[in-house]
Amino acid sequence: MKPLEINAETEQQLFFHNYARLPLDIDHGKGSFLYTTDGRRYLDMIAGIGVNAIGYGDERLVKAISEQAASYIHVSNLFMQRPQFELAARLLELSGLQRAFFCNSGTEAIEAAIKLARRWAAQTGDPEKREVLSLSNCFHGRSYGAMSLTAKPKYVEGYEPLLPGTGMIDFNDIEDLERKVSGRTAAVFVEFVQGEGGIHRVSDAFVKRLGELAAQHGFLIVADEIQAGCGRTGTFFSYEQFGVTPDVVCLAKPVGGGLPLGAVIGGDKVGGIFTPGSHGTTFGGNPVACAAGLAMVDVIYGDGLMQKAVETGAMMREAFEEMAAKYPQIKEIRQYGLMIGITVEREAKYYVEEALKRGVLVNATSVNVIRLLPPLSISREEAQLCIDTLDAIFSEEKA
Repeated sequence: MKPLEINAETEQQLFFHNYARLPLDIDHGKGSFLYTTDGRRYLDMIAGIGVNAIGYGDERLVKAISEQAASYIHVSNLFMQRPQFELAARLLELSGLQRAFFCNSGTEAIEAAIKLARRWAAQTGDPEKREVLSLSNCFHGRSYGAMSLTAKPKYVEGYEPLLPGTGMIDFNDIEDLERKVSGRTAAVFVEFVQGEGGIHRVSDAFVKRLGELAAQHGFLIVADEIQAGCGRTGTFFSYEQFGVTPDVVCLAKPVGGGLPLGAVIGGDKVGGIFTPGSHGTTFGGNPVACAAGLAMVDVIYGDGLMQKAVETGAMMREAFEEMAAKYPQIKEIRQYGLMIGITVEREAKYYVEEALKRGVLVNATSVNVIRLLPPLSISREEAQLCIDTLDAIFSEEKA
């Protein structure tokens, strides 16, 4: 087989056309930077779409992966595996919840949580208690159940019919919340900080009322911490900032240290709902991914990265607010730790392309939002490089 050319033409020949890939052939990463095969360096302000919480090449993470891979890479969930036990114990300790289930991704975690919620509701004896709701502008994944909760036209067009018994509450609209939930509701899924939706935070008043209605009608609150979790907003779980403990929590992205891993953790209400054979996975809880995840959690705490996320994020917000005063094309800044959204006047992909030319990788979401999800380990100097790059782009655009 002749050597492959890594370019857009070859990609079109080899793959279904469902990704708009950046034209970079990645060779390796180090710290907050990615390096291409032709020797160019890029500051990565996307971090694998929020996955690489401790950057690239951390020796502690590499060591954990190497040591576990040398022991065994996969044995299936027919066997007890120390990496699973240790990561589960750590996540339960951090959350205060009681049971864990490992899968392969955020979408799988959401699917498992939907099944868990409906099976829990079925045990109430009410056959009508099947409804699973989410909030508008959310993103929970692309499999059928997760997509049904997301329900944005661009994600669902052509895939209907969606999962029955799903619906959507208007984001931060307490009156709509009160109209939509009832005794038929099994669960409400919430991103306490919406990621794909453009970095939007659920209001304290909405969360308070949601808790009251959950107690009144007897439904579960499921926290989607897939993007906002693992320290990104300054606490390990973003819901901690609201003073609530959900019944179920979904994790993925950083939780596997860069390897495919998702998790569902649950409290007393749902602790006995899954029984042998009621749900499962071949690869979920892969021991190498669990070892990597445990190392990642240790680094986040050992290096004080949550506090660093708060401080670096505040520094970036201040700089972007100064820019907004200069450049009318910046409409709004939203920042929660190192989860940052900049709403702009035009399509944000323009800034993605311009930043790429200058060696900085940023992301566009919700059409007109520049999204920044850098490693939590990013230095202030590296953050300043991103700030200066965007400042230069806005300045040239204004001129």
